[in-house]
Amino acid sequence: MAVTTCAGASLTRRRFLMTAAAASAVTSGIAKPAFSHATDRPIITHGIQSGDVSCDSAVVWARADRPARMQVEIATSDSFETIRSGAFVDALLETDFTAKALIEDLPAGQDIFYRIRFADHSFPMTLSEPRIGRFRTAPNERRSVSFVWSGDTGNWGIDEARGGMRTYATMLRNRPDFFIHSGDHIYADCTIPAQRKLPNGEIWHNIVTEEKSRVAQNLADFRGNYKYSLLDKNLVRFNAEVPMFAQWDDHEVTNDWCPGEPLRWHRYADKSILRLAANGCRAFHEFMPMRETLAEAGRVYRKIPYGPLLDVFMLDMRSYRTPNRADGGEAAILGQTQLAWLKRELLRSQATWKVIAADLSIGVVTRCGSPLTCTTPPRIITIRTGRCFRTSSRSGNSSPARSTPVPGIQSRSTTRSVRARCSRKAAARTRATISRRASGCSSSDMWQSTARAR
Repeated sequence: MAVTTCAGASLTRRRFLMTAAAASAVTSGIAKPAFSHATDRPIITHGIQSGDVSCDSAVVWARADRPARMQVEIATSDSFETIRSGAFVDALLETDFTAKALIEDLPAGQDIFYRIRFADHSFPMTLSEPRIGRFRTAPNERRSVSFVWSGDTGNWGIDEARGGMRTYATMLRNRPDFFIHSGDHIYADCTIPAQRKLPNGEIWHNIVTEEKSRVAQNLADFRGNYKYSLLDKNLVRFNAEVPMFAQWDDHEVTNDWCPGEPLRWHRYADKSILRLAANGCRAFHEFMPMRETLAEAGRVYRKIPYGPLLDVFMLDMRSYRTPNRADGGEAAILGQTQLAWLKRELLRSQATWKVIAADLSIGVVTRCGSPLTCTTPPRIITIRTGRCFRTSSRSGNSSPARSTPVPGIQSRSTTRSVRARCSRKAAARTRATISRRASGCSSSDMWQSTARAR
């Protein structure tokens, strides 16, 4: 349970008594303890994160190394001279000592700084070193918004000598308002070897952990996958500076999983896909800075309003799908409830732009007849300073891509794809800007952010 306090509160009776007792202990000459717990402080183990930011609220996250109480302080400057509000949440063994808090009543369009400490449950006066993060709340007026999106983190491993997951450093330099992660935060069904031989003969040296030496089959294994990715310094720095809108794909559980199909891979001792998915879903929610939905525990799909210009719709294209049919017939992807929700919320949305974040392609459009044989690169639709255009992008290409105008929309710019070192599937990355000057684009247009290098 999170408890929120407001700035400017008067001195409480409890604080007064604690202060008086401390002063009395000093003046009365009471002996100090023979040892101190200051050297055994709680540790924030995997950085801090924020996510699901709106005009007036956000979620913050951290993990401790023991049972402890997460204390959050909120300010509008990094000096923390004026604390606007605070919250606390207990990090317990049941959640692998992760904790997240919903911070509310924030000012719109404002840089927000948050400071997190952990207080040891056994010795409440023993606090961890603080960690400071920041995010910007969504505007309540029409102003430019920028974000980045990508996916597929962690399958290749982390070679610190080569700079680790450098894509996150590249995205951070662009200073986006937020980041959409379109799934495959982990590769639970893949192992990380100590070394990989590269095509040029060089050796890639990975950080290795016990949990990544085997395929994830239990809750501890899934948790270990998330903790592995958070060993990367680029990712930790990025998380502290840029809020994330998270969704999942298949590898948070296993490759191309479906609720109605049994596990057939020999590596799984337990063939129940539902038990595997339950563990994968629990670990995903424990490590993601995302809001919880009381109507359905573990729900991933949701709408994130980001000011008058933008609504973001995060889809779940794994949890409700039906098995692929042997005869090649259609299979349901979203499920009736999610599909009805999406249609309803799209109709209700008053935002100029509706961004649908999908972990699978909503539709495949090709120039060569068959999507199975076409080698045309994925399409990325970019919106920048009021003009819309599409660009072709191949993973690994760091040169400016050729732009293809959207019919009826004038194109005068290009974008760049960035080499992604963070996974086997080098993730396509682009930057999008949605401007208050977007008069050249119809308000009924929807941007489907489905293009990721695969």
